[in-house]
Amino acid sequence: MNCPSRKGTGPNGTELNPGQDIPSKSTDEDEPGAHSAGKDAHASTVGEREVGLEEDVDNRRISSSSWPNFHGYSGGAGSGNLGKFGPRELIHRLVKTLRKFGQFIGPGFLIAVAYIDPGNYATDVAAGASTKYSLLFIIFMSNVIAVFLQSLCIKLGSVTGLNLAENCKAHLPKWLNILLYVLSEAAIIATDIAEVVGSAISLNLLFNIPLVAGCAITLVDVMVILIFYKPHGTMRALRAFEFFVMALVFGVVGCFCVQLSLIKESSVGEIFKGYLPSEAIVKDNGLYLSCGILGATVMPHSIFLGSGVVQSRLREYDINRGYIDPSVQYGNTYEDKYRPTVHAIRGCLKYSVLELVLSLFTFALFVNSSILIVAGASLSGSEASDADLFGIHRLLSETISPAAGTVFAIALLLSGISAGIVCTIAGQMVSEGMLNWSVAPWLRRFITRSISIIPSVIIAAAVGKEGLNAALTASQVVLSAMLPFVSAPLIYFTSRSRYMTVEAGLMTGNSNPEGQEVEAVSMKNNWLVTILGVLIWIVITVLNIALLVLVGMGKA
Repeated sequence: MNCPSRKGTGPNGTELNPGQDIPSKSTDEDEPGAHSAGKDAHASTVGEREVGLEEDVDNRRISSSSWPNFHGYSGGAGSGNLGKFGPRELIHRLVKTLRKFGQFIGPGFLIAVAYIDPGNYATDVAAGASTKYSLLFIIFMSNVIAVFLQSLCIKLGSVTGLNLAENCKAHLPKWLNILLYVLSEAAIIATDIAEVVGSAISLNLLFNIPLVAGCAITLVDVMVILIFYKPHGTMRALRAFEFFVMALVFGVVGCFCVQLSLIKESSVGEIFKGYLPSEAIVKDNGLYLSCGILGATVMPHSIFLGSGVVQSRLREYDINRGYIDPSVQYGNTYEDKYRPTVHAIRGCLKYSVLELVLSLFTFALFVNSSILIVAGASLSGSEASDADLFGIHRLLSETISPAAGTVFAIALLLSGISAGIVCTIAGQMVSEGMLNWSVAPWLRRFITRSISIIPSVIIAAAVGKEGLNAALTASQVVLSAMLPFVSAPLIYFTSRSRYMTVEAGLMTGNSNPEGQEVEAVSMKNNWLVTILGVLIWIVITVLNIALLVLVGMGKA
C-alpha cells in the first residue's frame, strides 16, 4: 500500500487542489487545530513561520518553521480575539480546552515513570546523605534537560509518525543502526537490572523475602499486566493501561507526601535554598554525585519511549475528524507506517508537550526532590556517607517512625513495578524499530528480565546486600555512558528539514505526478533550539566522561 504520509484532503477524503485551503470539518473554534473562517485567522503572525527562509527541494516549496505552526493557526483557537468574548464565553472556552487537554493525559506519566525508578533512589539517597539539600539544583537542572529532550522526542514522533528507533533504521547507515541497537539494548538491560534490584530490596524490606527469591519473583511481576498493553488496539484499552501506570505514580507521590509530612527538623527556606547553585556541586564528591543524578534522571530508554507513545492520539485525531479511513490497515514497514496529517500534528502536538512538561515538572521532579530531602533530613554523620537503600530504610524507621520506613519501601516497590513496565515497552520499540523484530511484550519481558536476573541472583547469592547496592550503582554508570549515543540522533533528526518536513498539498504518498508546486512546512528546530540541543549534548557527554574517569581512578 502507499504510505498515506501527508494527506492533502479535507474531512471524509475530499481531494484538494494544490494550494487550495483545507476546509475544517468543525466550525468550533475551540477545537484544537480548527481553522478560523476569517481572514485575520488565516494570516500568519510574527514567529509562526520564518518568512523568507524558503528553498526548493524536489519541486516542493519548504517554509522553515521551528514549531508546528501553519496558515490559519496562531497558537490556539481564537487567539488574538479574546477581547471579543465575555466572562461566560471565556469560561466556556476554558472548560472545553481543559476537556480537550484531558484526552492527552497519559503518555507523560509513562515517560515520567522512567525518571522515578529505583536507580534514582540510590543516587538521590547518596546525594542527600552527603550534601544534604545542596544538590537539589542538579535534580532541577536534570529535569529541565529531560523536558527539553523529551519535547524533541514528542516532536520527532509527531512530525515523522515514527519513533526514534524507526527513524534510525530508516535514515542511518546499517552499521551505525546496528551499533546504536547494541548500545540501546545494553542500556535497557542495565535499566532492568536496576528494576530487579530495587524490587528485590523492597520485597525484602516489606516481607522479609530473601534477596535471591525476590530477584526471581520480579520475572513475573508485570507479565500479566503487559498482556493488556496493545499500542495499536482500542484507545479505551490503551487509556486503561495508562491509568493503571498513573495509579502507580500517584501511589509513589502519596508515599513521599507522607514522608515529607513526618520531617520536623528542616525549614522550608533551607530546603528551597538547595535549588540554587552552590559550591557543593564541585566540592569533594559532588561532581560524582551530580553525574550520578544526571545519569539516573535522563535515561536512554526514556528517549525511545517518549518518541513512541504519541502516535495513538494522532491517529485517533485523524480518524475522528475523517482525515483517514479507520478501515485502512497500516503495516510495520517504513513505507506502510501510519503518518499523521498536518491537522493531527497541529491539533495534538502542543497538548502532548504541555502534558509532558506538567508530568515531569510536577510528579518526576517532586519524587526525586523528595527522595533527596528525606535522605538529607534523616541521614547524618559518618554513617550517612555510605548510606544505601537498606540504610535509609533502617534510619527512617529509627529516627522518624517505623511507618516512615514502611512507606519508603512501598514507594520503592511501586517504582520498581512501574519502571519495569515502561522499560519493557521501550525495549519493544527498540527491537521492532531497529531490527523489525516483532515479539510479544510478555516474551520480550521474559527475555530481558531473564538476562537481568542472572547477574542479580549471582550477586545476591554471593555477596548479599552490599553486592546488590553495588550492582544498582554500576547500572547507573552504564546508563550514564549510553546517554550521549542515544541523544545524538534525536538532536540530529529534529534539526534537519529532510526528516522534519510535512507535505500539506499531496493527497497520498510522497510523489507529485503533475509536477505542481506543493506547499510543505519544515518543522525542524530553529538555530537557537539546535544550538541549545548541541550544548546540552556536550554537557551530558563531558559529565559522563568525568564520571567514567572518576570510576576508573577509584574515586567513585
